[in-house]
Amino acid sequence: MFVVASSILRAEDVPAPKLEVWMMPPSSPDGRALRELFTKPDEWKETRASVTVLGYADHFLHKQFKDDELKHWLPLLDTWGLKLGLEVGAVKPWGKTGKATFEAQRPMWDRFQSLGGKIHAVAMDEPLCCVRNDLKKPDDYAVEETAQFIALVRQHYPAVRIGDVEPYPSLTLAELTTWLDALQAKLAQQNVRGLDFFRLDVDWVHFTVGNRGSWREVRKLEEACRARKLPFSLIYWAADYPHLQRLSLADDATWYVSIMRQGNDYAVVGGSPDEYVIESWVGAPSCAVPETADWTFARSVRDFCKRFVKPRK
Repeated sequence: MFVVASSILRAEDVPAPKLEVWMMPPSSPDGRALRELFTKPDEWKETRASVTVLGYADHFLHKQFKDDELKHWLPLLDTWGLKLGLEVGAVKPWGKTGKATFEAQRPMWDRFQSLGGKIHAVAMDEPLCCVRNDLKKPDDYAVEETAQFIALVRQHYPAVRIGDVEPYPSLTLAELTTWLDALQAKLAQQNVRGLDFFRLDVDWVHFTVGNRGSWREVRKLEEACRARKLPFSLIYWAADYPHLQRLSLADDATWYVSIMRQGNDYAVVGGSPDEYVIESWVGAPSCAVPETADWTFARSVRDFCKRFVKPRK
């Protein structure tokens, strides 16, 4: 059970959210998509103009690319007007405490920054879900260790934005809001700045297959984040791809059609996140560029942004 303190960060302590668009290409096989983006910059110029952050999992960025490659590529982000975002662990089976996870990842982050990749933000990969499902520990443990991880990031990388990613509907709306309040309260007790954003990973195929969750409820979570002055970030992905792949019905077109479907479905209920994250971990699309070809990752990001990402009024 969570113990929630009354000292949540005041609204005036939290800056107004700025609209961001993250593009996070598939990391398999062997980083081919990210390599294409860096080595063929002329083939996704329009897409770059629509996004603000290029994101990647820190461990894949570390393992898949050599120093000579990253030293040439990472400084290009500044040239292009893009920022570097990382998906990272906070509490994991290989790092059962916030301190252990931080110490395991810090050398990777320092390596990226030494090679010209200034880290803009880190998104913690489902610490509450991991503590429950993998470590089999109580929710209070997740709060304590995640807060410890955030405190260490704040101490050593004070300019880096920190957000949390959690799954839905495997975690309910009530569980997610309780978690957010408990974590923010713990950080406030420790005089540590709270989360900079909350990101939702929606397995929306369960709305139909499992009759669990809905886009209307996701919209309620967006409103709950706004009420807490916490920017709401939403991942757009092809949640039906693994199911269709098992039926031999998935291809690169599936990815494109599915993220557009999610965009339509969330827009219909009035959804408008502060951060749009187009992210693939399903191994598709098979090509990152060119943005003018059918079904490439850059094409999907470009067309998604044209349709759904509107400037804040």
